[in-house]
Amino acid sequence: MAGRTVTRAQLGESVYQGVGLSRSESTDLLESVLTHMSDALASGQTVKISSFGSFSIRQKGERIGRNPKTGEEVPILPRKVLVFRPSQVLKNSINEKRIPGSSE
Repeated sequence: MAGRTVTRAQLGESVYQGVGLSRSESTDLLESVLTHMSDALASGQTVKISSFGSFSIRQKGERIGRNPKTGEEVPILPRKVLVFRPSQVLKNSINEKRIPGSSE
């Protein structure tokens, strides 16, 4: 994997070029969408984006883990984790862009 990361600045620039708003308006729009998504997830709601996927929160229970170096058992506290499930459209799009015979 190449290790490339898409940043907020790049997303804001894409909105600027695609929608035609000013750069500051594009950045504000992006921040508003991300804040709304974060708030919805924090309140336990699922966020579904058509043709992209769904974000949801899953509760994980307490369990016993093990320190790999010492072998000591350590309790892992209950916590919430963010889960992303891609849509079939996104999966198909990703698989179409794969080069046949490559290991990516």
